[in-house]
Amino acid sequence: MPISATTSKTWRSRASAIAVEACALLVLIGCVAAVRSPDAQAPAAAAADKPVAPQVSNAADAASAGMVEIRSLVADMSMDIRYAGSDNFVGRPVDGYRAAGCYLHRDVAQALARVERELRPQGLRLHIYDCYRPVRAVRDFVRWAGDLSDQKTKSRYYPKLDKRVLLGDYISPSSGHSRGATLDLGLMESQAGGDRIADMGTGFDYFDERAHTDSPGITAAQRANRQRLRAAMQREGFENYPLEWWHYTYKPEPTPATAFDFPVE
Repeated sequence: MPISATTSKTWRSRASAIAVEACALLVLIGCVAAVRSPDAQAPAAAAADKPVAPQVSNAADAASAGMVEIRSLVADMSMDIRYAGSDNFVGRPVDGYRAAGCYLHRDVAQALARVERELRPQGLRLHIYDCYRPVRAVRDFVRWAGDLSDQKTKSRYYPKLDKRVLLGDYISPSSGHSRGATLDLGLMESQAGGDRIADMGTGFDYFDERAHTDSPGITAAQRANRQRLRAAMQREGFENYPLEWWHYTYKPEPTPATAFDFPVE
């Protein structure tokens, strides 16, 4: 039976409509795939340490950056600033650390002092490994990660990993520490014979899944210590980075879009 011009036109219109709908569906699928893709949008935990719009301040020292040393608020704060010496994954003093100091924006330091005051009646104290980190120190980490011939700290810090995976997965070209609101710390237990470092399940800067705050691969006592630290820090506005039990950032950050590069001295 011959097809009329009207019928042909109707079929062409329907075919065009179907084609448009198909294209729209493909675009939608592509958008959803992009949102779900880890390359297009990293998980919140993996992106937590990335600055919003990194700008490096020209502040030459802590005072001009609006930061204070934590011992100006807690004179006997327990600290072991690892990057000022050789006891770290780089195996030497890190660029930008001329002394063992903990600098933070004043509001952040005051919040940390409140955490310390809350813990002491419980027989606990904070033990700080790192606070503000100069941009030049972060660049030093990146250079070290790119030097595959340097493996002297592998057995202690990344025994299960090929060093080639550290850059990107564990070491970032930018760090929230450089914004003065992030620090690394653990707990100390006060006992009659003196203070001792609480067992947190791994050492500081251990590159492994066991360092994840809620890792199932640790003991009940170690998990309890991580939970005590997290609960105390959260009460004063600090958020934990879930891939590192020691890593906390005060929220909201005082300078979320500005990093600093004055030396720690």
